[in-house]
Amino acid sequence: MKNVKCGRCVKCGREYEAVPNLTNCECGGILDIIYDYDYIKTTLTKEKLAARDDRSMWRYRELLPVEETTPNTPLRVGWSPLYEADRLAKELGIAKLWVKDDGQNPTASLKDRASAMAVAKAQEAGAKVIACSSTGNAASSLAGNAAAAGLKTYIFVPSRAPKGKVAQLMTFGATVVSVQGSYEDTFELSKQAIDKWGWYNRNAAINPYLSEGKKTVGLEIMEQLNWEVPDYIAISVGDGCTIAGLWKGLKDLYAIGFIDKLPRLISAQAEGCCPLNRAIANNEDWYPMEENTLADSIAVGVPRNADKALMAIRESNGIVVNVSDEEIMAAQKLLGRTCGVFGEPAGVTGTAGIKKLCEQGKLPKDAKIVSVVTGNGLKDVANAIKACGEPISIPSDMDLLLKAFAEKGICIEEAE
Repeated sequence: MKNVKCGRCVKCGREYEAVPNLTNCECGGILDIIYDYDYIKTTLTKEKLAARDDRSMWRYRELLPVEETTPNTPLRVGWSPLYEADRLAKELGIAKLWVKDDGQNPTASLKDRASAMAVAKAQEAGAKVIACSSTGNAASSLAGNAAAAGLKTYIFVPSRAPKGKVAQLMTFGATVVSVQGSYEDTFELSKQAIDKWGWYNRNAAINPYLSEGKKTVGLEIMEQLNWEVPDYIAISVGDGCTIAGLWKGLKDLYAIGFIDKLPRLISAQAEGCCPLNRAIANNEDWYPMEENTLADSIAVGVPRNADKALMAIRESNGIVVNVSDEEIMAAQKLLGRTCGVFGEPAGVTGTAGIKKLCEQGKLPKDAKIVSVVTGNGLKDVANAIKACGEPISIPSDMDLLLKAFAEKGICIEEAE
């Protein structure tokens, strides 16, 4: 790979050749993929990018750690819509807001970006089997992307994983192991199994290429905004890989001169599981927390990408905000009502964070903000119904309909 120099440990700085099956440093640190930006500047321009027909994450190949001969993965991952959310911005009292709906990826979450990268690197390594642990979305994204590429998957999920996500896994033909315990228990069992059988490792805490897939959400946001940098980008945070990837993509664009400044990141976590935000707020090392939130995709009490995530928040002079489950469910309704975007609880946590910061007066009125919705609401319909309530249920009787409307205070505007 001419565009890649090496993998470098974020803890000790040791460098490794960027081979397809690259994992952690000997010291236990996570590796960062280091690029040759001078070379990339000679091969990629904004004009060249704008002329491309490929509307997927692979349009950014010069900024991705794949061989020139590696084919694009079969599913169309990336280039999700970026909506102008003017009604929501007005309601929150800010100048401009955009919503990046990554729930429109093939398996309905941002995690498809990492899984597509994992499939590409597994193929480069000649692997036939990929495995991972996940709270749900990473698992279903891996199973779907691997199935399309003809690779076998072994997936480990905690028993609390929503049925919608487990149904995806089973439909995609994965061998699914539901672990009776926490995400930490699930991760440890998957690690032991991967080590024992030599499967390709899709775990984001170990495979440094996955953040490189996730960073394409940041590349897309900036291209879709015509390279005009917003003041803030808000995103939900669990394991830490997504916010780290987002920041990496933004820094890549800055390094090659595509943008002239960097935005501040807003790290949104659930109050019931916020070890990374707590570490930032208290200016201390992170330590484990219980996984006490309905936002299962970010319920990670022992974040495995803590180093990169904390670095991203600090380098960007970021803001941390923790939201309750009630605030998360309120954000589900708010996004749906004002934008027509259906996000799962973890997917809307970034928006919940923006709303809370606005209410606290911590964001300027003239702010321009992007909120990334990381997963579709169909992933967890039980909590969506809990947030919005049950529908009106009556027999086919007009009098009963009028009565039901009156009881709910629904006023009908008659057509002119």
